[in-house]
Amino acid sequence: MITKAENRNPWSYVPTTYFAEGLPYMIVNVLPVIIFKKMSVSNAEIAAWTSLLYLPWAIKMFWGPLIDMYSTKRTWINTTQALMAIGLVAAAVSLRSPHFLYIATACFMVIAFISATHDIAVDGFYMLSMNDSKQAFFVGIRAFFYRMAMLFCTGGLVMIAGKIETATGDITRSWTIALLIAAAVMGLLFLYHQFFLPAPAVDKPDRTKGMMFAEFGEIFTAYFKLENVWIGLAFILTYRFGEAMLGKLTAPFMLDTAQAGGLGLATYDVGMIYGTIGLGSLIIGGLLGGWIISKYGLRRTIWPLAFMLNIPDLAYVYMSYAKPALSYASFTVAGRQFSLATGLIPMLVSIEQFGYGLGTTAFMFYMITLTGEKFKTAHFAISTGIMAFGMILPGFVSGFLQQKVGYPEFFIIVCLATLPGMLLIPFLKIKDAVKAA
Repeated sequence: MITKAENRNPWSYVPTTYFAEGLPYMIVNVLPVIIFKKMSVSNAEIAAWTSLLYLPWAIKMFWGPLIDMYSTKRTWINTTQALMAIGLVAAAVSLRSPHFLYIATACFMVIAFISATHDIAVDGFYMLSMNDSKQAFFVGIRAFFYRMAMLFCTGGLVMIAGKIETATGDITRSWTIALLIAAAVMGLLFLYHQFFLPAPAVDKPDRTKGMMFAEFGEIFTAYFKLENVWIGLAFILTYRFGEAMLGKLTAPFMLDTAQAGGLGLATYDVGMIYGTIGLGSLIIGGLLGGWIISKYGLRRTIWPLAFMLNIPDLAYVYMSYAKPALSYASFTVAGRQFSLATGLIPMLVSIEQFGYGLGTTAFMFYMITLTGEKFKTAHFAISTGIMAFGMILPGFVSGFLQQKVGYPEFFIIVCLATLPGMLLIPFLKIKDAVKAA
């Protein structure tokens, strides 16, 4: 019999729930690009189909009240985790089908909708299960374990698939196993939370939240009456335009052969470079960006941080022309030999990801400032939804564009696509939450 304790130490469930939140998001938005590329799907189809997977996170605010109205957050968390484990098994099995592109994409889309629902439940449960002081203490902990899920997915799972591919020569088998490992991890998290997730007395259905549907009109009206909101919306839609295009083609560029204009890297190397070295740089950039904004204010720092987001995109222009080779450094730990990718490619990817961490931190801070006093949370959700829509279109067309012009010209277009967002910065009304030093 499962014991449902009303209170538990947050250390027993905050790290695991946020790892479970980050894992499916990264699986859905990162792995399909690499999987489909390795299985010889064209860049145009990869970019178009995988860009649509952003959609559930763009519109999840519309079914948020249903999570409050029906059942408990605890039940929603456990149910969605079980369903995501099943969905990952289905995605893994689908790779054996001759129609894998469409079946796997459908599986990933279902997982995406379930994951977006899971996000709502986890964030709500976080607030219900702890007092304000504990929530403040664990905000950094939850962010850390979310990033650990990113590392496990983009680094660990990709490298595992790469190792299996090298050992067996069977690409389909390698990704089937990787997805089954992800399903097993999600299944274990589901079982763990059945026992260790608390059952707070305040976590119960609230049918009065149905009134929130009636409030949607008021919330949206208030949002579009915010000062300078139309410039803000234009900024939100365009600021990450270049990044959205770049993000869909970085892995295909690394994996494509030199004859196809790529770098010809192995799957394992992509996992190491992009999923571990690059991700570490992104995390450091994000932390540093937050510190810079807290010290000097967003008004003074948004220009240099936006500059740091976009200028490193030139690294891909350089790599597409120069085709630098990958080198390795060997070292021994506990009697075992390991190799680490070195040279220009890891360094340039690290710089680009570091700038991405800096620049997106400024962007998120701006969206926090673009809120009204009465509906801060709802307005931020609207901004993030609009941001997701702004990522779908450029990502959708990026593959078609790259196939039309080639990698060097595509990366030049990416750099040009960063300009509209930057040109809007002088027109923004930025309300600093802190006084600049």
